[in-house]
Amino acid sequence: MTALPIVETQSGDVSAYIPTNVISITDGQIFLSADLFNAGIRPAINVGISVSRVGSAAQIKAMKQVAGKSKLELAQFAELEAFAQFASDLDKATQNQLARGQRLRELLKQSQSSPLSVEEQILTIYTGTNGYLDSLEIGQVRKFLVELRTYLKTNKPQFQEIISSTKTFTDEAEALLKEAIQEQMERFLLQEQV
Repeated sequence: MTALPIVETQSGDVSAYIPTNVISITDGQIFLSADLFNAGIRPAINVGISVSRVGSAAQIKAMKQVAGKSKLELAQFAELEAFAQFASDLDKATQNQLARGQRLRELLKQSQSSPLSVEEQILTIYTGTNGYLDSLEIGQVRKFLVELRTYLKTNKPQFQEIISSTKTFTDEAEALLKEAIQEQMERFLLQEQV
């Protein structure tokens, strides 16, 4: 039997009677946040409290390899972001972590009716979690990623072939991706200067 219960919480309180009962009988839950939605983040999923009991068992190995630390980084970013609103003087490491989190959040924004293939998801997440987007302004992130996907598809089709055939993020796939990121970053920064 399959059920898809939907529960609206009062002020995001997931510890109330009905939400906790529903949580206890399901295989996971996705929490949508009005605050994230109003901030323009879609899908507005709160990664800190969303859970899947199936989890990574449904992912291919390549996705597990690349996305493993992204959920933790996003959850830490959300907590740090809330704390940083009250802090006046942040050290450089905290500022860097906040900047990385903003870029990770930006790369997860997805246009309506524009699904990405698993290979495209992998290259997108890898690019963000490994700091390649840190030098870009937040407004440049989506444009760069769109151009990177096109560049990789056109100039390094072996990347997609490796991921599709082996379902793993091999050293060869990583080398191709790093090379493509560096080449596209150079092209992108030159274009942006003009």
